[in-house]
Amino acid sequence: MSKLLTGLSERETACTYEDYCKLPEGAPYQLIGGELVMTPAPGTYHQLISSELEYQLKSFNYEKNAGVVLDAPVDVYLGESETYQPDIVFISSKRKGIIEPERINGSPDLVVEILSPSTAYYDLRKKFKVYEKSGVQEYWIVDPGEKSVQVFVLNNGKFALDQEVGIGAAVHSRLLEGFAVDLESIFTV
Repeated sequence: MSKLLTGLSERETACTYEDYCKLPEGAPYQLIGGELVMTPAPGTYHQLISSELEYQLKSFNYEKNAGVVLDAPVDVYLGESETYQPDIVFISSKRKGIIEPERINGSPDLVVEILSPSTAYYDLRKKFKVYEKSGVQEYWIVDPGEKSVQVFVLNNGKFALDQEVGIGAAVHSRLLEGFAVDLESIFTV
C-alpha cells in the first residue's frame, strides 16, 4: 500500500508512480509533486459543467475528426511524481500514440480543469506549472464560482494568458480552429 496511506508523511518519503499504481482501482487520488492527494468526487454543478463542455468538445471533434477527447477519471502520466486526472483532455490525431491501455503517457494537447474547493490550489499552482513544463499546448481553467474561463496558451515554453471570458461571451480555442463555447451554455445547465 502507498507510503502516504500507511502512515508515512510525504515529507518523509515522496510517493512515485509505482506507489500510485498500488492503490485500488478507482481510489480518489492524484499524484501531485510526489504526494498522494485525495480528490473527492466533484459536486453535481461541477459535473454538469464538465458534461456540457465535454459534449461540445466531442461534437466538434466528431465533426472534424481531430483527435481523442477523454474525461476524468483518466490517468495522465507526466513523470514519476506527477500523475493527474484532469476533468477533460484532448489529444490530437497525430499524437494518439501517447494513449496507452492504462494511462495517457505524456502531455495532452489541451487540458481542461474545472475548479473545485478541494483541487483549486493544485489546478492553479502545482499542476499549472507541470502542465506548462510538460508541453500542454492549451490549458483551460473553468471557474464555476465566477462563471468564467481562462485560457492559457503555451508560447516559447511558458503559458501566456490568452483569454479571460465571463458569462455573455464565448471562449475560443487557439489549438482547435473553429471551436468556441458560449459560456451561458455551460454555466446555466
